This record gives sequence, structure tokens and C-alpha cells, in this order.
Amino acid sequence: MSTLLEVDDLRVNFPTRTGLVQAVRGVSFSLGRERLGIVGESGSGKSQTGRAIMGLTPPQAEVKAKKLAFDGIDLLAAPARQRRALRGKRIAMILQDPKYSLDPVMSIGRQIVETLRTHEKVGKAEARDRALAMLEAVQIRDPARVFDLHPHEVSGGMGQRAMIAMMLIAGPEMMIADEPTSALDVTVQLDVLGILDKLVSERGMGLIFISHDLRLVSSFCDRVIVMYAGKVVEQLKASELRDAQHPYTRGLLNCMPRIGFERHPLPVLDRKPEWAA
Repeated sequence: MSTLLEVDDLRVNFPTRTGLVQAVRGVSFSLGRERLGIVGESGSGKSQTGRAIMGLTPPQAEVKAKKLAFDGIDLLAAPARQRRALRGKRIAMILQDPKYSLDPVMSIGRQIVETLRTHEKVGKAEARDRALAMLEAVQIRDPARVFDLHPHEVSGGMGQRAMIAMMLIAGPEMMIADEPTSALDVTVQLDVLGILDKLVSERGMGLIFISHDLRLVSSFCDRVIVMYAGKVVEQLKASELRDAQHPYTRGLLNCMPRIGFERHPLPVLDRKPEWAA
């Protein structure tokens, strides 16, 4: 499998009045044309890892790595113009909540068209046709109607589909999905996962799937990275998640309810200082 992304010793620090906050500490992994899950509790550094790869970290932050390369391109050494050309065209990111990620004063169709025309020289008519086709591809039933709607006029599930369509319109080779199903009900979650799964298998995309849901990641992804306090504490195949060795991963698994088992009260994660060392 060809390697799309190489991350070696990635560190993201935020200077504050009270000192340096180390959000990401020495994260290393590689990504091929596969589905890689990153799991961990809130504040473990999952989203900041994705944003550092995209180049969306706030300007006051310090981003360092021994190697951060996409398809042979050194992302830390690349000029801002090249990074911007990569974003949306070759690397895309689905952000957590479409209500806050989509522009509230622009129609959904206009936002998708703008993304396409930023990266490709196409006319308005062709851009509209391709945007409608992409809305249909993400299982929106009446794409012509949704094209003219604003983000506040659609449901959470439809907004998430529109966000996926906008990220896919330029045909990226790698996608980072940051909690793409967290605000959706179970049936809509399955639809969104089905869309992402189809894209990986048919287009040969590389997918980084960031989530809190261990059960979801174990069934959807090929490999799993477990993060705690900004560090990777364990990497393993998704099918082997139940056999995880690190006590943090074991603790997360033990906290999940199991049908048919009497477990009252549920176990509580017993944190150890050495996990964050």
C-alpha cells in the first residue's frame, strides 16, 4: 500500500499567560489508502493533530515535527500558497458541526461551487452541474432544492452531507473527518458512514476518522490510534481493539455498557500519572 501521509514526532504547543500548553506531544503514524481511526477523550489532541496536518492551527501556535509529509511534500516547509492549494484540492477536512462550519449567509450550493472554482477553472454552469451531482452522490434526495437553501434551513444530517459534498467536490486524495457523526442520530450516522466507506473503496482515498466512539471505530476503520494527553499510547488493527494492552485503552473499553451483562455501577477509568508522562 502506497503511503499518502507520514507523521513523525508531531508537536503542537500553545503559548499562554500561564505557560506552554502541549496539545500534541510526539505523535507519529503513517496513512495509506485506508481508514485510520483516532480515538481518545476530549482534550487528548485528536482534533489538533488533524488541524496541524491541514495547516489550520492558529498562528500563535507552534507546530513542529521531524517529518510531516503528504505524498512527498514537506508540509511544514511548504509556502502558504502551496498549502492553500493543497487544502480542499488534495487534502480535505470535515469539521465537527456543519452549523458552525458552513457560512450562514451563503447558500449551500454557492459554497460548494466556490470550493470547486477555487481549485479548478470551470464555468458557472459546469460548476453548478457538478455541485448538484455531488449533492446527489451524498444521498440528498432533492439536490436542486437543497442547492438554494441556507445552512439554517436544513437538518443536521443534511447539513453534514452538504459539508461532505463540499469537501469532496474537488476530488481529494485524503480526507480528515473530525467527529462527522457525533451530532447525528443512529440511522443518519449509518448513511454518512456508508458514504465515507464507498468513497474510500471506490476512489482509493486515505481517511483519518476522528471519534470518541470506540465501538464505531472498531467496526468502521482498518487501524486505530489511541491518544491520551496529547500522546499516542497505542496503535493496533481495528479488529484487534478488544485485545488492546494499554491500561487506558482497556479502561475505555471497560466503561462501555454491554447488553446482557449486569454491571452496576459501570467501571470508572482509574487514571495513572505515568500515562501522561
